[in-house]
Amino acid sequence: MKYGFVTCVQLGLSCMEAIYESGGKLDLVMTLKDEQAVNKSGRVYLDDFCSVHGIELIKSTHVNNTDVIEAIKLHKLDWLFIIGWSQIAKDTVLHAPKFGVLGMHPTLLPVGRGRAAIPWAILKGLNETGVTMFKLDSGIDSGEIIDQIIIPLSPHITATELYGKVNIAHATLMKQVFHQLQLGTATFRSQDESLVSEWPGRSPEDGAINMDGSVYDAERLVRGITRPYPGAFIFRNGCKIIVWKSEVLNATDIKESEFCISFKDGVLRCLEWEVV
Repeated sequence: MKYGFVTCVQLGLSCMEAIYESGGKLDLVMTLKDEQAVNKSGRVYLDDFCSVHGIELIKSTHVNNTDVIEAIKLHKLDWLFIIGWSQIAKDTVLHAPKFGVLGMHPTLLPVGRGRAAIPWAILKGLNETGVTMFKLDSGIDSGEIIDQIIIPLSPHITATELYGKVNIAHATLMKQVFHQLQLGTATFRSQDESLVSEWPGRSPEDGAINMDGSVYDAERLVRGITRPYPGAFIFRNGCKIIVWKSEVLNATDIKESEFCISFKDGVLRCLEWEVV
């Protein structure tokens, strides 16, 4: 079997490392040009990894570019992994490898198709989320499922903690499925369309704390978009203040020296913040 990989973030690199830890190898890797997506959450550069393992690395502005498709065909890939990648692969890419293209999505598909899966899992107050490996088709996160890993969520989990758990789950799932691909025993099942939900993308501006809302929603927002995401924020005295960590207090617990934000139903104590 010959494999290729497309990524530009840590989740993808962790899967690449898992392939080599499983005794496998990659024949081709594609990533963005160095100047692209420099502020993308989890952005990594693959030069060192590919150099160490002797993998051809191509850098292109888009996964659907002719140079990428030609490289896939030149290497006669059986499978291509596209993981941690926001560009939508067209049919020309999906049909270029012999057996197709595999991806991972950090939800338990068909729940949570779309974007910003880690923040939304926290913002929606879910009890669990997970990671799904599936075969890409012409839809968005709609292809046949190979396997999944469930991640339980505690009531106070942060995006930082969940990103770490998702990263580990990516690597674990990759090892499981890669072994099946090597043996030719991987099975595929259709997604249950009756259970589909779609989560929209988020922008940094969506991190504005609603001062007229609930303190509990504000605390959840802080947890949901803390590092590696842009963070929740308020404006005070003409300055933008990003709150990275917080907790809910009763008004009687406030100390004069602390930075707190008052809401109609409580007070948010800011434990870590910065002025930008």
